[in-house]
Amino acid sequence: MAGLRDFLRKSDQGFGTGVDRVTLTKGTPSVSLTELGTVNGTMQINLHWTSREPDPVARSAGDRWRGLLHPALFKPMTMPQTASQTLAVDLDLGCMYELADGTKGVVQPLGSFFGDLQHSPYIRLSRDDRSGAPSGEMMYIDLDKKDHFKRLLIFVYIYDETPAFDRTHAVVTLFPPGGRPIEVKLDQRASQARSCAVALIENKGGNLTVRREARYVYGFQAELDRLYGWGLQWQRGYKPVGN
Repeated sequence: MAGLRDFLRKSDQGFGTGVDRVTLTKGTPSVSLTELGTVNGTMQINLHWTSREPDPVARSAGDRWRGLLHPALFKPMTMPQTASQTLAVDLDLGCMYELADGTKGVVQPLGSFFGDLQHSPYIRLSRDDRSGAPSGEMMYIDLDKKDHFKRLLIFVYIYDETPAFDRTHAVVTLFPPGGRPIEVKLDQRASQARSCAVALIENKGGNLTVRREARYVYGFQAELDRLYGWGLQWQRGYKPVGN
């Protein structure tokens, strides 16, 4: 465990700014990790965000339940904001997984489902960051266990009474070992969205691919589950105090 802790600590220290990156877009939505030869070792996934400048108009924010129910049950409430206000944004990084043996689950801060890197599901979330800086939130995937993976949905959701995606500059970056970083920018001004399916990692016949999704939804994890047919059972939940 000491070696794992050292690895996580070192990888959280920085991400090599200025490194040539692969940006997934509508025109170029996917890349094969197998063809790039980056399917061994531990892949890091980073969520980083900063706040946009607020507009001098009222905005909507979701209710306090961080949902795990059908989005129709939730109605946004109006929270007035002025141009001089500093906006607090709390985005969370998560991953729905489906393994080759049929096991399904989720890794996310809500409910303290931080996963496990050394045992199934071979995915671990290292922290729950509440500001996006300096290093944001980090997730790790053991690509040496790629044959255990069927599909992984990387997603981001907004926690608590924070502004929606039109109030942030967010980017999710995958760092395959020995390869170029792969990034998906969440730059759409989806003012009512509370969750976003960012990228889908699939293992098809041994070929591991990453496909940009960038699908924004008004609901929460249960709505993403419905869109992608995961079939998990969701319930209401909170983050532990202090996380």
